[in-house]
Amino acid sequence: MDGLVLAGMVLFLIVLIMGKEYSNSRAFHKHNLQQIYQSYGMASDREYKVGELEHIQKYYLRHPHKNQIDDITWNDLNMDSVYQQINVSCSAAGDEYLYYRLRTPFDGLEELEKWEEKIAFFMEQEEDRHQIQSLFYQLGRMGRYSLHEYIENLDILGERRNGKYILYNLLFLACIGSMFVSPPVGIVALLVVVCHNLIGYFREYKQIEPYITSFRYIKRMLDAAEQMGRMKTEGIAGERERLHDCHQKMKGFIRNSYLLVYVEKGNGDPLSLILDYVRMVFYLDLIQFNNALNAVRGHLDEIDEMVTLLGRIETAVVIGSYRKSLPAYCVPKLRLEEGPGRRMVIEQLYHPLLADPVKNSIDTDKGVLLTGSNASGKSTFLRAVALCAVLSQTIHTCPADRYEAPLFRILSSMSLKDDLISGQSYYMVEIRAIKRILDQVRLAGEEGGCVLCFVDEVLRGTNTVERIAASTQIMKMLSAEHVICFAATHDVELTRLLEKEYDNYHFEERIEEDDVFFPYTLLPGPATTRNAIALLKMLGYDDRIIADAEAMAGHFLAEGNWK
Repeated sequence: MDGLVLAGMVLFLIVLIMGKEYSNSRAFHKHNLQQIYQSYGMASDREYKVGELEHIQKYYLRHPHKNQIDDITWNDLNMDSVYQQINVSCSAAGDEYLYYRLRTPFDGLEELEKWEEKIAFFMEQEEDRHQIQSLFYQLGRMGRYSLHEYIENLDILGERRNGKYILYNLLFLACIGSMFVSPPVGIVALLVVVCHNLIGYFREYKQIEPYITSFRYIKRMLDAAEQMGRMKTEGIAGERERLHDCHQKMKGFIRNSYLLVYVEKGNGDPLSLILDYVRMVFYLDLIQFNNALNAVRGHLDEIDEMVTLLGRIETAVVIGSYRKSLPAYCVPKLRLEEGPGRRMVIEQLYHPLLADPVKNSIDTDKGVLLTGSNASGKSTFLRAVALCAVLSQTIHTCPADRYEAPLFRILSSMSLKDDLISGQSYYMVEIRAIKRILDQVRLAGEEGGCVLCFVDEVLRGTNTVERIAASTQIMKMLSAEHVICFAATHDVELTRLLEKEYDNYHFEERIEEDDVFFPYTLLPGPATTRNAIALLKMLGYDDRIIADAEAMAGHFLAEGNWK
């Protein structure tokens, strides 16, 4: 009787502890979800680990598409920082699809309209949005690596069969049977088989353990697909049907992955410990892994489609949040044009990474040549215009009051560096970067469509005479009727040499009480002020250097030659 009472007390304590842990877990997840709901419309404060973005971009690398934003343009525009500012995803699928979306401009207006409908739906329907956010919170992330990295390496595992595991299990049962014939021999044989099975299990489990993480994520995606299939949310009608199809096709994986995805190892309680040893001795999860592996290998397309569909849904939610976080934004008006028809209108554009940006506007149907003093705002303006175009054509959201333009192929050559590893000088890196723009201009001329390009300080890596001569000819090539080129330069000669092909604008500085003030306001016409010599004076350079430099500069501007 006392034993029953003791057993009952132990059972009661176990139930109490488990109930407390369950309650705490529910409270923790509820608190996290409330934070996710409340943070909608706020900029992301997530911190990224070293190398994390390299794994996030794997989906993008596996899905090449025409006119994607190339590495040079992506880095010129500091798009990693833009991505991090936007990304409030809760899942790995959302992380990876958002990255892909920011690097993959839409090439059709119908797709953009559907994309806009989805974003607007989640912005307006709070209850549906919360349901979706809850599902993606449950889906979560994988850890360090991308699902696609595991999929790419499935071949490393080779062909895996269960025959030997079944043989070892039969041998184990034979040892138990032999104990009834000769207990000493049976016990020794059983111990030998148990040791053999445990050693073999640990050796093989080490090889497959990373892939079990990916299988668990696939199962969570299937769970999300199943739950979405039961939802009546209008905003995901198209994705819901396709997710249901993926779920139906992968029922074999679900059946063959129970021990892998549901049963966690090493929980510490006695029952789990016993089950762990049963699984190890009989190779139960290795057998299930092999079955699940075959199911995964047979449904790689469905897995990829689930990542795409789930990522697309969460990205639509994320873009709505990003819009609400901006001080101002517009839904761009884009048009599909073949050949001429390149007018671009942007009103009150700004750079979203700046804490206190100055807004500017531009309306042009030809190239734009920017001049102005150092640090006056030329490069920032180029990046702001380029970013407006990229965001308009990828996430259909523009940090401006108005954006109207054709669909462009977007390229830049702005923040280049010499390549020490390959031994290429800055000039070689620069002319290669500009050559790729010229190639796209030629290609667009043959295929139809418009090119939008940005060049900061054309050919700065060479001498003045050759720079001006070559820059003039390059810039004329970039003034074709299907191209808009924004370029910044310190070479005032270009403003006269290219005045027929380009609209001239400038930024200027103001020197007040021995200090330089930059209003960062875009002004029409070429620059008429300079600050380089003035800055020398402010820093205490010899007066003779200042006077002679000003005289030489004044003569050149007036006469067009050096004295």
